[in-house]
Amino acid sequence: MKPLQGIRVLEMGQLIAGPYCGQLLADFGAEVVKVEPPGSGDAMRQWGRADAEGNTPWWSVIGRNKKSITLNLREPEGQAVAKQLAAKADILVENFRVGTLERWGLGWEALSAINPGLIMVRITGFGQSGPYAGRAGFAAVCEAMGGLRYISGYPDRPPVRVGLSLGDSLAGMHGALGAMMALQYRHQTGRGQVVDASILESVLGMTEGLVAEYDRGGHIRERFGSALPGLAPSNAYPTSDGREIVIGANQDSVFQRLCEAMDQPELAEDLRYATHRARGERQQELDERIAEWTRRHPAEVLVARLADAGVPAGLAYRAPDMLADPHFKARDSITRVPDPRFGDLAMQNVFPRLSESPGAIDHTGPGLGEHTEAVLREWIGLDDEHLQRLRHDNVI
Repeated sequence: MKPLQGIRVLEMGQLIAGPYCGQLLADFGAEVVKVEPPGSGDAMRQWGRADAEGNTPWWSVIGRNKKSITLNLREPEGQAVAKQLAAKADILVENFRVGTLERWGLGWEALSAINPGLIMVRITGFGQSGPYAGRAGFAAVCEAMGGLRYISGYPDRPPVRVGLSLGDSLAGMHGALGAMMALQYRHQTGRGQVVDASILESVLGMTEGLVAEYDRGGHIRERFGSALPGLAPSNAYPTSDGREIVIGANQDSVFQRLCEAMDQPELAEDLRYATHRARGERQQELDERIAEWTRRHPAEVLVARLADAGVPAGLAYRAPDMLADPHFKARDSITRVPDPRFGDLAMQNVFPRLSESPGAIDHTGPGLGEHTEAVLREWIGLDDEHLQRLRHDNVI
């Protein structure tokens, strides 16, 4: 039994933040019904790098374990069906711009009146309130305003972005976490509530002591490249075969083990490097000494030697490295799932791992509207005549 088995989720919206929240819930057993516009579907069906046949696999990942129905939410008849579905749902996930569902008569006030136990996860750029609430808020902008972009990259160059839509995924994760807490509250009280998960605050919440450091000491954290200021050694270093190895040895005892692995045990006793503060003050100098050592050895030799020495180290992996790595294989971190378009598709597995009620991937992203009639029959009892009329009127 999966932990969310029996929980019904109605997923609205598109792209990444809301659908990623739905993916997490579906991975652990919730019945997630994704509502898509007839004809076009979620834009994620076209996003991503295409294979040789022109198919993009991203939808197969973010749509996994879900059911797909088509429903025109812009039409009164579609809105009426959506209300019926919401009456039967435990959780509704949406990531439309603030006010969109209200214009369609599907806002919190309307739906909670129909279903007082409904939990409504609302994912937006800037949240449901405040002067920026009505603004369009893509992850790139919210990552910048949340403090992530300014500290990413090198000090002599403009800020860079992580090669992922990190803000969207963080907001989706916070939305799923909020839904679980709201479910527990409903277990105690019977009442649903709104989970307001903004991309801006999801990023802001990850910025560690950045705000407090400024508030108490006037310190503004700046871009510092591939390391963090004052934490040394903890950086990416070159190898003799052109790869990069990341070594984290900033703790005193770990630094001592690194020095022994380098056959330079005297460095750990050198007053210039013997303490955390001393290493931080001579960060660049110390990194250069370590790089001088690493560039003389092949990457795999370094990884093995440092692992034996108890020093955290690993290579900067790409997808083929992950697929080949024995640890990934042993833990089934990347799994292969049958897919109607790709035959057999590799993707990241379900995380975190639960010992008694683990999640699983039952199927990849479904075809557009694949479950429309079945869901509308099962959830709200529509008969063939009603379904035929909705299809004729392009509502489904």
